[in-house]
Amino acid sequence: MLPAADRTDSNYRDYSDDHLATLTFVRRARELGFSMAQVRELLALSDHDDKPCQDVDQLVQRQIVEVERKIADLSALREELGQMLQSCQADRIGECRIVESLARPLPPRGA
Repeated sequence: MLPAADRTDSNYRDYSDDHLATLTFVRRARELGFSMAQVRELLALSDHDDKPCQDVDQLVQRQIVEVERKIADLSALREELGQMLQSCQADRIGECRIVESLARPLPPRGA
């Protein structure tokens, strides 16, 4: 994704301001959950200042949908864990409903 950096006399890589800008772009996009393929696409789109934003907007909209899916999954997970915790009123591990429920096979998805 980054072009090859120049080398100093002591053979260290010498990154330019452009390299730093690209690296910052990549890091920020990754922090927002974009895949490396999406980051490449965003970088390619960013090289065309005169093009409309429609393609970028679509990528961001798809990312919002993905984030919302993850939030729903995490909310369901929190709910399940909360129910497990409430179901356990035992004083000993041998009577713990949480340990018991973890040992049971999962029902098929969608059931």
